[in-house]
Order: sequence, then C-alpha cells, then structure tokens
Amino acid sequence: MGEIGTRDGDAADGVLAVLELLAKEAPQSAYDTLLDEAHGAGTDPDRLAGLTRAVALARSVRASASRRKQREAALTALVDTAHDLTSPYDIDGLLRLITRRARRLLGFDMAWLSLSRPDGSAYVRTSEGETTALNIGLELRTGSGLGSIAQQRRSPVWSADYLNDDTIVHAPGIDAVVRAESLHAIIAVPLRRGDSTLGALYGADRRVRRFTPDEIGLLLSLADLAAVALEKARLLEQTRDEVTELAAFGTRTNTALTRVRYLWECHARLAGLVLDGAGLATLAHATADALDGVLQVRDPGGRVLTVTGELPELDEESVTKAALQALTGRRPVRLSGEVWLAPVLAGAEDLGVLLLSASAPLAEEDVRLLGLAAQSVASLMLIQRGTAAAEGPVHDELLADLLERPHSFDLRLSERTRRLGIDLDRPHVVVVARPEGGELGRAVAWASSYAYRMGGLKGVRRGCIVLLLPGTDASAAAHRVSGELSPLLGHAVSTGAAGPAGGPGEVARVYAEAVRCLDALTALDGAGGTASLRELGFVGLLLSADHDVEAYIASTIGPVLEYDADRLTDLTRTLDAYFASGGSPTHAAEALHVHPNTVSRRLERITELLGEGWQKPGQALEIQMALRLRKTRAVLHARRSTQPHAPTTP
Repeated sequence: MGEIGTRDGDAADGVLAVLELLAKEAPQSAYDTLLDEAHGAGTDPDRLAGLTRAVALARSVRASASRRKQREAALTALVDTAHDLTSPYDIDGLLRLITRRARRLLGFDMAWLSLSRPDGSAYVRTSEGETTALNIGLELRTGSGLGSIAQQRRSPVWSADYLNDDTIVHAPGIDAVVRAESLHAIIAVPLRRGDSTLGALYGADRRVRRFTPDEIGLLLSLADLAAVALEKARLLEQTRDEVTELAAFGTRTNTALTRVRYLWECHARLAGLVLDGAGLATLAHATADALDGVLQVRDPGGRVLTVTGELPELDEESVTKAALQALTGRRPVRLSGEVWLAPVLAGAEDLGVLLLSASAPLAEEDVRLLGLAAQSVASLMLIQRGTAAAEGPVHDELLADLLERPHSFDLRLSERTRRLGIDLDRPHVVVVARPEGGELGRAVAWASSYAYRMGGLKGVRRGCIVLLLPGTDASAAAHRVSGELSPLLGHAVSTGAAGPAGGPGEVARVYAEAVRCLDALTALDGAGGTASLRELGFVGLLLSADHDVEAYIASTIGPVLEYDADRLTDLTRTLDAYFASGGSPTHAAEALHVHPNTVSRRLERITELLGEGWQKPGQALEIQMALRLRKTRAVLHARRSTQPHAPTTP
C-alpha cells in the first residue's frame, strides 16, 4: 500500500508541476525541460506516461488559449477598423485605409485593392507595401487572376505559390507585378454588395505558405466592412456632388435673376426715354451703356442715323446677309467677333438695324436686351413719324411763308419758328428733290419724318419736295437726301441744292437757286443725279443770283493763287500761257521766255495743287473760265482806278 501511495503522490506532483507551468504561461521549452528532468531522474514508465499526457493536454489548452487571444485581438482590430470606416473619408482616403488595415491586421507583406467598372473590367486603385510602381493603375482582365475568380465565385480564393500554380488563369500584367515584387502566397476576397461585387481585396506574402481559415475569415470580414464603407462613401460623394451642383445651380439662378432684373430695368429706362421724347442719339447712347459697347443705328438703306463711337471695320456684304437673316428670324444675329446685328421692326415694316460691337461676349440676357432696345428704337421712330405727320401742315405753312413772303418775317413768324424748335438765324441749305417716277405720296411722308429728324422744314412745290435743312454744305445735304430717298422709293431721285442762307430773308433766294440747279441738271441730261452751284461750276455761277465771281475763282484756282502769293511764283501766268498755246509746254515756255523744263516743273506743281484731272476737258474749261474772269476783273478794277473823279459841286 505504501508503494502505491508513493506512486500516486509522485504522479500528482508531476501534474501539479504541469499546471503551474500552464498557469504561469510558460513557454514551450519549459514543458520540454520538465519532461527531460523526468527522464533523467529515472521516473518509472507509468509516471512518465502520465506526465507526458499532462504536458500534451497543457500544450493543447495553451494553444486554444492562444488562438482565442488571437481571435479576440483580431475581433478588436476589426471593431476598430469598422469604427474608423464610419468616419467621413473621400473614396481614395477610404481605400488607402482599407489596404493599410488589411496589411497590418494579417501581417501581409503587401496588400492592394481593385475596383470594378460597369463594363466588367477592373483596375488596381490603391496599394500598400509595394516596392515598385507597377501595381497602381494596373488593368485586370476579366477571367484572369485571383481577383476575377473571387468576384465570379463571390468567395475567397488563394494560392500558396501564385506563379507556380497552374490551376489559375494567369495574365502577363499581373504576373509581371508578382514577379517584380517577389510575391508567392496571394489571397483575394470579393468586396460584396448585395448580389454584385465592387472589386476585390488582396493580401500577399513574399514566401510560400498556406492561409489559415482564421486569416481567410478575418480578411473576408474586413472586405465586407470595406464594401459597406465604400458604398457609403460613394453615396456621400454623390450627395456632396449633388449638393455642390445644387449650390452652383442656385448661384446661376440668382445670377440669371439679377441679369433679368437688370434687363427689365434697362428696358424700362429705354421705354422711359422714348416716352419722354428723347432723340435717337440719346436712346442709342443709353443702349450702348447698358450693353457696354458701341452702337450704330442704320436705316433700311444702310445709311448711318447715329453712332455712339467707333465700330470695327465691317464687311458690308456680311452685314447685308446678317440683316436679311435677322429680318427673317426677327431676332438678333451675331457677326464676326463680338459684333451683333438686331432688326428694327414695326410689324412687318423694316425700319433699319442696330449694330452693336460689345466689349465682352454677350450673355443670353444681353442678346434679349439688344432685341428690346431695337423695339424701343422702332417705337421712337414711329412716334417721330407720327409727330412729323401731325406737325406737317404747320411746317408746310411756315416754309410757304418763307418762300412766298421773304421780306415779311415779323415777330409772329419768328414766334412760330421758335415754337417748332427751328433757329433760322443759323445757316440753312435748301434741297429740292424730284422723284423720277412713282407716286409722290410716299416721298412726302418720308420727307416729313426726315425734316423732323434733321430739325428742318418740308414742303411740296411744283411736284417736288422742298427741304430747308440746317447746315452749310448744300452738296452734301443733296447727296444725303438722294441716298436715303432713292432706296426707299426704288427709283432715281433728282436733287438740286443751294445755300447756305444767312437768315429768313434769304430762304426764297436760295430756293430759287436750288430750283435753277435742278433745272440745269435736267437740261444737261443728268436726271437722277445731284447738282449744287459748286458742282455745276461756271454754270452754277451763271445760275447764282448774286454771281459771286470771287468765290468761283477761289473754288477753281484758289490753291494756285495762294501758292503764287505765298512764294512769289508765276504758276498762274504759266497756266494762262499753257492754255493760250493750246496745251503745249514748249510754246508756253517761249511765251514766258523760260526754259521748257521750267514750264514742266511748274505744271507738275500745278498738278499737286489742283489734282490729277485738271487737264481734262471739263475741269480745264472751268480753269480757263476762272482765269478769264480774274483777268477781266483786274482790267475793270484798273479802269475804275484811272477814271478822273467828277468835280464836287460847290
């Protein structure tokens, strides 16, 4: 009995020693040392077998505890990762966090993540632990590589030695990265979202090894968490983009509302100017200021009515085509650069166009404002036309009084002109226009509007339109009238002009001269043209009521006379000798007793002063007439100077 008790006590002591090692969490070597001591002490076989059994059980308990601790640590790390994934990240930041946690959680040498596209292809988006730049952005073909297989199966796929695994469909790009990074063991798990996958999460080691079920489960759990976080980040980013777009839309809407408010304010200001009786120039300047550009208003014939500044050079053919397009579409059209053209319409009637050269590109609201400005200009023209029609009889009566009673300009007549806003003390010219065909009624209506716009008077006498217009250049006034009226009527208009008149008492005389110019134009077979005393030359001198010889001479050879007076030359004598010798420089030189080269040089100087055409028959005749009149005037003056004075009667 004693031996049995001793053996039992020894066995209990051995088990107690094993339990003590287990409680101290001793390393594996401590258990080996305990067994070696038992063998060395000559422990009997039964006790040694019991001790060996106890050590084996202790090692099993120790391994279970170690695995439990590893699971607890992994679970804690997974919870921490889940917490981190709930923080707001952009997509790239979130993907970097996922690959970093996968690598650290499972101790991988390298981890990366791929994302799928809607067409089924995939690419590597982020990577952690790489030593080359080959991985980021790598295109992954469908059906090759572990990631594609994992997404198709929706379950983890791994290989202990990837490059030597013939069960996997290899791709050259993937194999090149694996070879460059010296990777062997690779695992891929899908990023699952419902019935689809977003991509795959990879882990890899640079040694051959097998992945444990705990590692596979842990990586799959991380991938599931990553898929949820990735979807949330995508939704958050999509929402952020939508909010940004809504904010931008709100800004654009506010800007548009501001522009619309400004547009209507400008339109109201333009309409107010029209109703206040502002002129076309004022309205054009207001429009140009509102649109920050230069505005030009043209009538249907293309004549410029007013302009606010200098426009860039325009191709008139392009302007004509754009005007036709604008009239057809009844909206502004764009020419080259920032030049726009808007039609001025009153119903179906074409009143002209607006040309705008903008300093900056026009927004849609600006183009709309340009169209509204064209409407305001059309309204102003119609109002002016109506005003002219209403005041037409008054203007006609006033002009008739000036023509029929030139010396009866009394205070009553002066008051009438003042009320009409006409200052007859300023220089005025008279234009007599005769349409060559068609009815006179349309021309009369136009003349009323034109006289109103120009601040003059209009009348009808002997089948012709008579216009008394402010200005000093009768010829230019006649050309303007003809240039605007002829396109309107569609046929030629003959115009005669004279002036300026220095006061109300001279209007009848100037009118008579304008009529004589028109008659002379007809007699010279010049119907459809324009004629003034200056344009008719010596004929105009004969037609003139005051026969202003001095003015005629000055207008014909004045530059030559001034040159002689300033430089004491003989260009005038050379002209006289040249014409007297029949246009021969040699004979003129003999008459002047100078060398022919001297005459040639003088004739060149005369050409510089009078222009290239002075030797043509028409101008040559004018020059000869001026030379003769000058010589005759000098002779008469000399005779008057030598006549004896009559004796004074005492």
